[in-house]
Amino acid sequence: MIKQKFAVSGMTCSACSAYIERTVKKLRGVENVQVSLLLNVMTVEYDPAILEASGIIEAVEKGGYGAEAGAVLSGETAAEALSGETDWIAETASGARAADPDSRRKRLEALAEEQKRGGGRKKAGTQAKDRMSGELSEMKRRLTVSVCFLLPLFYISMGHMAGLPLPGFLHGHPNAIRFAMAQFLLCLPILRVNEKYFRGGFTSLYRRAPNMDSLIALGSAAAVAYGIFAILQIGDGLGRGDMARVGQYMMDLYFESAAMILTLITLGKYLETRSKGRTSEAIAKLLELAPDTAVVVLEGQEYVIPTEAVLPGDILAIRPGSKIPVDAVVVEGTSAVDQSALTGESIPVPKGPGDTISSATVNKAGFLLVEARRVGDDTTLAQIIRLVEEAGASKAPIARLADSIAGVFVPVVIAIAFVTALVWLLLGKPPEFALSNAIAVLVISCPCALGLATPVAIMAGTGRGAEQGILIKSAEAFERAGTIDTVVLDKTGTVTQGKPQVTDVAVFRGTERERLLTLAASLEKPSEHPLAEAIVAAGELAGLPVIPVEEFQAVFGQGIEGVMEGKRYWAGNAAMMASRGTALYEAADEIEGDDKGEAANPADTAKAFAEEGKTPLYIADEEGCLGIVAIADEIKETSAQAVRTMKDMGVDLILLSGDNAQTAEAVRKQLGIDKAVADVLPQDKEKEIRILQETGRRVAMIGDGVNDAPALVRADVGIAIGAGTDVAIESADIVLIRSDLLDGATAIQLSRATLRNIKQNLFWAFFYNTIGIPLAAGVFYGWLGWRLSPMFAAAAMSVSSVSVVTNALRLRLFKRKVSGASAK
Repeated sequence: MIKQKFAVSGMTCSACSAYIERTVKKLRGVENVQVSLLLNVMTVEYDPAILEASGIIEAVEKGGYGAEAGAVLSGETAAEALSGETDWIAETASGARAADPDSRRKRLEALAEEQKRGGGRKKAGTQAKDRMSGELSEMKRRLTVSVCFLLPLFYISMGHMAGLPLPGFLHGHPNAIRFAMAQFLLCLPILRVNEKYFRGGFTSLYRRAPNMDSLIALGSAAAVAYGIFAILQIGDGLGRGDMARVGQYMMDLYFESAAMILTLITLGKYLETRSKGRTSEAIAKLLELAPDTAVVVLEGQEYVIPTEAVLPGDILAIRPGSKIPVDAVVVEGTSAVDQSALTGESIPVPKGPGDTISSATVNKAGFLLVEARRVGDDTTLAQIIRLVEEAGASKAPIARLADSIAGVFVPVVIAIAFVTALVWLLLGKPPEFALSNAIAVLVISCPCALGLATPVAIMAGTGRGAEQGILIKSAEAFERAGTIDTVVLDKTGTVTQGKPQVTDVAVFRGTERERLLTLAASLEKPSEHPLAEAIVAAGELAGLPVIPVEEFQAVFGQGIEGVMEGKRYWAGNAAMMASRGTALYEAADEIEGDDKGEAANPADTAKAFAEEGKTPLYIADEEGCLGIVAIADEIKETSAQAVRTMKDMGVDLILLSGDNAQTAEAVRKQLGIDKAVADVLPQDKEKEIRILQETGRRVAMIGDGVNDAPALVRADVGIAIGAGTDVAIESADIVLIRSDLLDGATAIQLSRATLRNIKQNLFWAFFYNTIGIPLAAGVFYGWLGWRLSPMFAAAAMSVSSVSVVTNALRLRLFKRKVSGASAK
């Protein structure tokens, strides 16, 4: 199975997207189909051995719509935007990493020359803006032409009702034909510039897949047809001298209704398209982060080439103030890199040889030479863009109700309009009365509001999340996040820094602190244990010498031992000390680090450290215990605030840890977490999540390691720390780029806000159609005298669509609520 995107054109409402989904789903070899009305994108999972992309395109085109394989609304996917899949790039890229320097140089010279001539293509963000601008310009042209002809048409048809003068050749019954033909001729240009409604609407009707255009086309065509019928009646009346009939049909031409319907619908579509464009601004902003060019260095010569032409292994020159074009590793130079565009971290991060740097970050200080590692659609920026696009194009479960209704909405409305006309005729009302109500029913119905209610909110919400360093992979996961009532936290690397550090040193028997650290760091140097790294790092930081170790031995589950300077030493836990006969109840001389008060002996000192969640490591020689080094994985600065914020949101918190119960409990107490489960193996983490779910809890798991992957998959929503492993990130539904637990609370808040917005939109869409259609049909006319003109019905329809999109745009102003701090 492969998943492929198709750009779909010609969709105007959710009835269109529902029809395309049904049609493509019926094709043999198709596993899944999702059509986004907002982005004009269809994503299809299908078996290429059974079905080709051309077959999918053909099925869509048979329905009267257009389709293009491998493209989206902007004309290209984010991956294409950054990988540069154009012919001239492909030709030069092939064999570019050949060992022959001449071949590489020729390639770079050709690319640089192409760039100088302006042959490099525009960035995707620019292309998207150009296409959106072109679409809006076309709508504006249609709207301008419509308004220019509508104003004189309205003056002629309605002006005399307001006491405005009419030209003599249009006034009175004798000039009735001129009066009617003037309106008809003014209406024709409006019909012509808005012909797409008729072409699309009647084509869809013919294919038994009516959509919003069908309603508009039927309504306005019926009004024009009745107007032409009225002209014939006027002519016949004049010929027969029946002035009463002439006067009657002069007032029932309906050309102004048809023109007003088309003009108001076009106005609504114009405003709607502008607003929809704003919901995708997050993607456009991300695309703009990628620089247009990169400077490749080969044999001392610099070549300015398009960013999309950079290949892994190329050496790039990054000057101060320049954006970094691809993910790379520093090979020469030092600098500070501003990573705020990706992580939100405002303080530039120092970078030197061996450090990794990401695309779209900014070199703030020194000159760097870097080696390209991940380019094109493999860069960090491209992956972020892809996640945002996929989330916006996917469908949330809450949208299924609207989609199922949209599939039958238009046919039902057409039936209601027909029944409306028939009933009023049977009740003895004149044909123009019945026709007016039927037209109003057709044009007031708004499947657009139903179709847009969910996707515009999802796009705005996921875009806002991306701006705050929160990547949401799918709309379904985004919706589920809003229902979470329990959050399970992995301890190491999620709540804590994930990097053990020496926090305290206690010395005995007159041993000096520096001497103890020197012995500990030297003894731990050959060890591969994570705690050994912390002790060695502390020794290096203090500038202490390393004593050579002989006869090094690691004792499983206890510690290590070795000979230094002709004397045997060991370091480990209480079991190690007991096996070597080391006494642990001698008085302590001094404790440096956190104040422990009067510690009577090594055993009590170690116990005090352990109660604080620290790991005590005894250092001893053949004569007794020399001291204790306490090591801890320190809690992140924002973890406590994140816990308070989630608890204030009504979320229960559970800490899962592979550490011992004492350490886990110490962290739990320090942060105020509700419950801690210690000594947990990877499979047990998944089991704990399952147990919670079986009790009816909606569970989110926040983790960062490979061992968290099963639990991340099992949870209703898996949230991965951005600094975590690739496995954890792939297993998760949401990724926190800044590795900040507080962003986990923000993700839940944003999801809840988006869900509220969607429900508001759906309520308005259902309420509008539930009230609007009966009102247009004249249901209230009999006892309240309420009757809706087709012109007002068209205006109401336009307002409905625009209001839904505008309401969703409020999510762009979302600010998180943090306990004990200001929102941001």
